[in-house]
Amino acid sequence: MVDHSHPFVPTLPFVPTLRDVARHAEVSLATADRVVNRRPGVRASTIERVEEAVRVLGFERHAGAAALARRESFRAVALLPRGTNPFIARLADELHLAARLQGLRRLDLSILRTDSFEPTRLAEAIRSAAGQAQGIIAIGLDDPLVTAAIDAVAETGIPVVSLVSDVPASRRRHYVGIDNRAAGRVAASLVGRFAGRGATRAFVLLGSHALRDHLDRLDGFRDALGRRFPALEIAAIVEGHDDAARTETAMREVLSGIGMPDAVYSAGAGASGLVAALRERGGSPVVVAHELTDETHPLLVSGAIDALIVQDPGHEARSAVRVLMAALTGGAISEDQERIRIEILLPDNLPK
Repeated sequence: MVDHSHPFVPTLPFVPTLRDVARHAEVSLATADRVVNRRPGVRASTIERVEEAVRVLGFERHAGAAALARRESFRAVALLPRGTNPFIARLADELHLAARLQGLRRLDLSILRTDSFEPTRLAEAIRSAAGQAQGIIAIGLDDPLVTAAIDAVAETGIPVVSLVSDVPASRRRHYVGIDNRAAGRVAASLVGRFAGRGATRAFVLLGSHALRDHLDRLDGFRDALGRRFPALEIAAIVEGHDDAARTETAMREVLSGIGMPDAVYSAGAGASGLVAALRERGGSPVVVAHELTDETHPLLVSGAIDALIVQDPGHEARSAVRVLMAALTGGAISEDQERIRIEILLPDNLPK
């Protein structure tokens, strides 16, 4: 028989506070705060007592809380690509909102548009941003010039957070984005299942081979296609620079040259241009694309796109701001909280 008269209450681990440190050192809370946060005006003997209390109790100074107490404010710059990509436009809005809400109203975030497909200009933008900001968020380009620019900025103590598209060889502080190789594998699974046994040719549409996220998606797509659907080969890889008009022109050229594919994986933006080119030639291959936007929503509803692989721009924006604030204040981050997940959308489960 179970005795419920004394219910089990779990014992939580003791987490010392600054008040505990002050009590142990027999000083005021204000004095303990001055010592822990390295502010002047405290006698050496008092400093020794407080530091001894910190060691004995295992107190961990939270730099973010210290910065909050001092009401420090920070200036940051987010570098986003120029162009008509609706996902980037949504991301810009979410970054503004995240800076106000997650930045504790102490993060002055400016968003600058740059030629992110041109490594020289992106590298120049990163170096220029370092002259006006204490932290940088940037959609990266995997190029030696961009890597060198990030490394040079990091050397001066300015943290750089890569967003959506990584620069993995650089000294960027953190990458915020989905696992793009996994997204490519998911795309291959969808394309292979939807296209069926008789499918033999697939096209892949990229924004650019220099975008790390698009290249990782291509690698994942190619790997999974080869393992699970070997009869379905990649017949063409097209670059559209995430622009609908340029995508339509590029797709027209490929379709005129080698004909209609059985499936298309659009790893970037410009889906309306892709669909326009396919419709012009009377084709209706399986199409799997990325991101739910004002451009892709009606295409999914109409059946021009069969499935979307999406990421949450709001989550990414909030995560980028949290990570940057942690870097600026010396605070900690939760890797699980910052993990960006992917979702598959069909016409059946579109959000209202």
